[in-house]
Amino acid sequence: MTRTNPKIKAARFSIVTATGLAALKLVAGLHTGSMAVLASAIDSLLDILMSGVNYLAIRQAEQPPDESHPFGHGKFETVATLVQSLFIALSGGWIIFESLRRLLQGSSLVHLEGGITVLALSAAGSWAISRHLRRVARQTDSTALQADALHFSMDVYTNLALLVGLGLISLLKTPWLDPILSLLVAGYILYEALRLVRHGLRDVLDEELPEQIRQEVARLIKEHREHLLDFHNLRTRRAGSQKIMDFHLTVCKHLSVEEAHAISDHLEKRIQEEIRGSDVTIHIEPCVEEKCPGREKCPAEKTRDLHSPRPKEP
Repeated sequence: MTRTNPKIKAARFSIVTATGLAALKLVAGLHTGSMAVLASAIDSLLDILMSGVNYLAIRQAEQPPDESHPFGHGKFETVATLVQSLFIALSGGWIIFESLRRLLQGSSLVHLEGGITVLALSAAGSWAISRHLRRVARQTDSTALQADALHFSMDVYTNLALLVGLGLISLLKTPWLDPILSLLVAGYILYEALRLVRHGLRDVLDEELPEQIRQEVARLIKEHREHLLDFHNLRTRRAGSQKIMDFHLTVCKHLSVEEAHAISDHLEKRIQEEIRGSDVTIHIEPCVEEKCPGREKCPAEKTRDLHSPRPKEP
């Protein structure tokens, strides 16, 4: 199963490509002495680490529920997102420290043309990787892949900015501009780390799913109005790519347990078909209307015909 899983394939692809980009920029950074290129190389080295974390987390998240994790393993993806944000923030802090040191002590740059070429190739590669990861993330609703795609998108902008900066340094002979560019990259890295932290904490703190999804659930329930009376206490949360939801469903009190269960089961399957990755729990409640019109006049009177098993023929 894991061999054909699109999320795992995308995570493997991310690891391989991040390794190639990191090696290319690291060699160029050491060759030119440019802190800006080295900062970009460090960022790509972090891509390898984060892609590896994503790969392991997604493999674990795709495992079915077990005795230790009866609700599944979806939050392994959330943990991966938070781990990524931590390492991104640490890399941003190191780049700031090293850039300030070089700005105060001064540094020399050589062979900037090689660095410019590498950054141009890296920007193009990061753009292609980001598009692929974003497409798979949308298809599978993976928060870990969304974070990975976001980081590669960030690489595109930082590489282009550094490309322009190195071009100016080469033309204007202003080496002090190199650590300034690195500080700007570090600031952007810290900003993205903060975004990832907020994204991961929403899942950890069981924040409600977006209103659009809640409205979609309500619409699907209302489509079954002729078989039920009302619903309330709709609660939603996310665990990785899983969308967990539960609500109370009010049905006619004259229904049998089998009939009420059939309504609930049919509605659960309908929601799971329409909302990818949904895990639905429905609590059935009987109508408490004091002036009950009776089974035959109940608004849900069609339930028996549609959901009860047909009698066996002799």
